Parts: sequence; structure tokens; C-alpha cells
Amino acid sequence: MTNNVNNRHPLQWIPSTWFAMGLPFVALSTASAIMYKNFGISDTNIAFWTSLIMLPWTLKPLWGPFLEMFKTKKYFVYITQILTGCIFGLVAISLHLDHFFSISITLMAIIAISASTHDTAADGIYLNELDTTEQAKYVGWQGAFYNVAKIVSGGLLVYLAGELEKKYGLVNAWVTVMLFYSFLMILLGFYNMKMLPSGGESKHVGTIKEGFGVLKEVIVTFFQKKNIWYGLAFIVFYRFAEGQAIKITPLFFKASRLEGGLGLSTSQIGLLYGVFGAAAFVLGSIIAGYFVSKSGGLNRKSLLILCCFFNLPFAAYAYLAIALPVNLYIIGAAVAIEYFGYGFGFVGLILYIMQQMAPGKYKMAHYAFGSGLTNLGFMLPSMISGFVSDRIGYQYFFIWVLVSTIPAFIISWIVPLPKLQQEDI
Repeated sequence: MTNNVNNRHPLQWIPSTWFAMGLPFVALSTASAIMYKNFGISDTNIAFWTSLIMLPWTLKPLWGPFLEMFKTKKYFVYITQILTGCIFGLVAISLHLDHFFSISITLMAIIAISASTHDTAADGIYLNELDTTEQAKYVGWQGAFYNVAKIVSGGLLVYLAGELEKKYGLVNAWVTVMLFYSFLMILLGFYNMKMLPSGGESKHVGTIKEGFGVLKEVIVTFFQKKNIWYGLAFIVFYRFAEGQAIKITPLFFKASRLEGGLGLSTSQIGLLYGVFGAAAFVLGSIIAGYFVSKSGGLNRKSLLILCCFFNLPFAAYAYLAIALPVNLYIIGAAVAIEYFGYGFGFVGLILYIMQQMAPGKYKMAHYAFGSGLTNLGFMLPSMISGFVSDRIGYQYFFIWVLVSTIPAFIISWIVPLPKLQQEDI
């Protein structure tokens, strides 16, 4: 039986697993922000708490070595999927309670721990079960179904909430959506219980002491890398403007025109992200791959161009905040411009981590650290974004976002980009 499972075609488990990666991440970072905005929570509290609960995706490399001590990676994947689904069910129940905000945020923090653990185990299965040729072959399927999850979570389900609001009321609409998240994650968990390969038994870590020993060496060697502090500055400042803009944009879309927002309905916001944003993001990501390939890899010129695509499109949101257009196609065009730039420019960050930070003895672990730190680079500015927007208003906030792009251009200009030596790869 085990051999049959391990011999399954990768497309029998990659789509479901990476869909399960994207669903809770977007639910917590984007859909929950729109939900709380509808419930009358301030932008300051929404931005701070829905950003803080994303911390486990930054810290997940810290408990990665300890997963090697128990069961198989497959076990952690399907168990965390089912657990995440069950907690989404509790979130749905909490929305009817008096202290729904504090209770639901706490439950979402637990979801974040479960989902980030899931991601670590899933990455391990992918790396252990597929050779390097297969990894390259199926990486596109990873991205495709992660983005399908983004469309479903940040687009279709938000649209569904908006339509249900009209018939069943605000709370019941979001209870239904949270139950839908619950159903999807539990269904994926039982599917992957049958379909996933094992990902390998524990071989490297036998005790907690050994786990801490491996973790210590991984951390020490990471911070001993040449130019590491430039690299950390690059990760933080490259996303400094993005972290602020992306968190506030859906709140700006939802806010009334008297508050300086666009006054869009929940279903309109879901439509913007699910149609305009998703298509533009995928297109930008694909084109960026060809661009970097034709540019001879990541070099100073290509990095600066990627930085431009990543940061300059925030001007589209500044235009919306100043002009406050009512035409949904104009607003959709602005979303498409920003998401295309996001998909195109984010490639620069991923390639920098892969080619400059990860190479060495602990390539996989150091890549995980770099990826976790990119989330931190997004999370920290997101946490303060609500405070800033509440103090200065949406119009000046998006002008401030444009000012916040300056550090990204400076660090992209000065960060060292040494060519990799063969022994480092």
C-alpha cells in the first residue's frame, strides 16, 4: 500500500496541497480584514491584528527541525489541514458572540500556527519525493494552484459574502463563508490522507536536544553569510511600501466616500481581486520569469527594473485616493496595474533569496529562513499601516506609500550581488 501511495503521480497531490497552502493564508491576511471592516472595527486594529497573526509564517523555520522527530511529513500535512478546517468552524461560531473580535482573532492565530506548520511539512514532501528535474517541472503547478486559492479565498468567497449579506445579513453571511473555509480544508485533509506520499520518515533528528543543536547551527551559519546584513535590509525595505499599501487597500475600497474611501460593496471588492487582480498577478509572474532569463539572471539592471515594477504601480492607488472615481472599470484597471507589478516584481525578491541567501550547507533551511523573513518584512509595515491611515486619511496615506518606496530603490542599488561560486550551489 505504501509503495502505491509513494508512486502516485505528483499532480494527484501537488494541486490539492498548494491550494490548501494558499486558502488560509489569504483568508487571514485579506478576507478577514474585509470582514472586520464590515463589522465596524477600526483600520488601526484591523491592520495591526490581522498582520500580527501572520507571525507564524515568519517563525516556521524554528520548529521545522522538530517535525523530523515525529511521524511522517504526510501526517503533519493532512492533520494540520483537518485541524485548520475545524478551527475555521470555531471562528464561524465566534462571530455570534459579544467579544467576537478578540475570540476570532485568537482562533485565527491558532490557524496561522497550524497552516504554517502545514507549509513546512508540504515543502519537505516536495523536496524529498521529487528529484531536481521533477521539482523544476512541477513548480509552475505549485504557483498555479496557490494562486487559484488566492482567487477563491480573496475573490470568490469575498464576493459570496457580499451577495449573502444582502439576503441573510452581515453576520450570517460571514458565518457561512467561514464554514465554507472549514468544509474545504477538512475535505482537502481527508483527500490528502489518501493521496499524499509519505515524504520520508524522520532520519536527521532523534531527540529535542539534537533538534535544538541543528536549529542553532542553521541560525549561526545563516547570520555568518557574507553580506547577510545587506540581504536582511533588502528583504525589509523591498517590501516596506507594499506591506502598508496591500493591507489598507481593501479597507480603502470598503470605506464610504465621506471617509475618503471608494464606498464599494463587499461583492465588488471580491470581484476586483478575483478577476482583475488574479489574472494580472499570474501574467506578471510569467512574464517576469522570461524577463529575468533573457537578462542573464538577477543582476543590478534586472533587479532595479524588477524593483520599479514592484513599487511604482502603487501610484495607481494614490490616483484612486485623490480622484475617487466611481467607474468600476477604472478601479479594476488600477488593481490590475498594481497586481501585475506585484507579480512581476516579487520575482526579484524570490530570486535574491534563492541565489544570494540560500546557497551553502543548509540550502533548504536557509531558504526557509529567507522566506520567513520576507513575511516579516511585509508584516511589520502592515502592523503600523492602519495607525498611519487613520491619522492622515487615505489620500495622504497613499502619497506616503509612494514616499515609502524610496528605501527599496536605494537598497536595490547598493545590495551586493556577487556571482555564485560552484561550491556554494
